[in-house]
Amino acid sequence: MLDVEGLTLTPHELEKINHPNTGAIILFSRNYQTPQQVTELIKQIRAARNGPILIAVDQEGGRVQRFRDGFTRLPPAAAYENSPELAESVGWLMATELLSVGVDFSFAPVLDVDCGVSQIIGDRSFSRDSGLAGQLASLFRKGMNAAGMAATGKHFPGHGAVALDSHLTLPIDNRDLESLRAKDFLPFKQLIEEGLEGIMPAHVLYPNINENPAGFSSFWIQQILRQELKFNGTVFSDDLSMEGAAFAGDYPERARLAQQAGCDMLLVCNNPFAAEQVLESLPITEDPIREQRLLRMQGKNQNPFNYKELEKWQQTSLLLKQLS
Repeated sequence: MLDVEGLTLTPHELEKINHPNTGAIILFSRNYQTPQQVTELIKQIRAARNGPILIAVDQEGGRVQRFRDGFTRLPPAAAYENSPELAESVGWLMATELLSVGVDFSFAPVLDVDCGVSQIIGDRSFSRDSGLAGQLASLFRKGMNAAGMAATGKHFPGHGAVALDSHLTLPIDNRDLESLRAKDFLPFKQLIEEGLEGIMPAHVLYPNINENPAGFSSFWIQQILRQELKFNGTVFSDDLSMEGAAFAGDYPERARLAQQAGCDMLLVCNNPFAAEQVLESLPITEDPIREQRLLRMQGKNQNPFNYKELEKWQQTSLLLKQLS
C-alpha cells in the first residue's frame, strides 16, 4: 500500500501504481481538496492500475480525519461513551460519505483500550473499559458494514498502555500475556467473532512475551491472531516508514520481516523512495488466500449519489452538530 504526493497523479506515480507488487493506495489530507477533486483522483488511480486496487484513508474522527471540508466532522471515538446510540449511525455516515467518492475503506475502528497514559491513542479509544470499548466498536463496525464498507481494527494486541508514539520511536509494553488477554484482547476477540475483515498490528514491543514488535512477529500474527483468536481476515502492517519499524533495518528488510511474520499487505507511506525499494525488492507472488482476504476489503455501493438527501444522513448529521 503506497501513497501519492498531491491532488493529481504524476507520470511516475502512474507507473508505480501499475507495478505488479502494488495492491492499494492510502490517501492523506494533502490529497484532498473537495469531494469532486478526490473522486477524480481516485478515478485516475483506478484507471492507472491494470487490475483491482484498494483505496484507503484514515477517517476515524476527532484528531484523525483526513477529509474534512465537504465531509461531516466526526467526533473522536471516546465521545460515544456518553452517546452510545450514535456509534452505529456515525459508522454508517462515515462509510457512506467515503464510498460516495470511491474510497474502499477507512482504517477504523480503533480497538485499543485507553489506559490513561497514551497521548497518541487517548480519545481515539472508545473507552477505558474493555467490554464497553468492544460494544461501541462493534456498533460502529455494524454501521460501516451496513453502508457497504469493511472494517479494520487497530492496533493489535493493544497500543493503549504505552506513553510513547510509535510514529517517533518504538514503544515498550512490559505487561505479560495474561494481562493483555484479560483486557486488551477483548475488543479484538469480540469483533473477530463477529467477522471483522481487517486488523492492523501495533509497532509496539512486548518484551516479556516476544522479542519482536507485534507487526513483525509470527508469534503475534500466526499463533495468537490466526490460531488462538481464529482471525481469517486481512492483516495490514502499520506504516513501515514509522520509527517504530526502524529496528528491523532498511525498508526492504522491514517489508520482508513483516511479510514473513504474516502481514498480507504492507504499508509504506510518506517516503516515495522507500516505497520504490520495497516494490522492487519483494518477490512477486501469487497467493489465492491473501487475494480472497483482500477482496473482502473492497467497498460496495460505490456509485456516486447525493447521500445528503437520505433521511438517515440528515438525522445523524443533526445529532452530530448537537453533540459538538
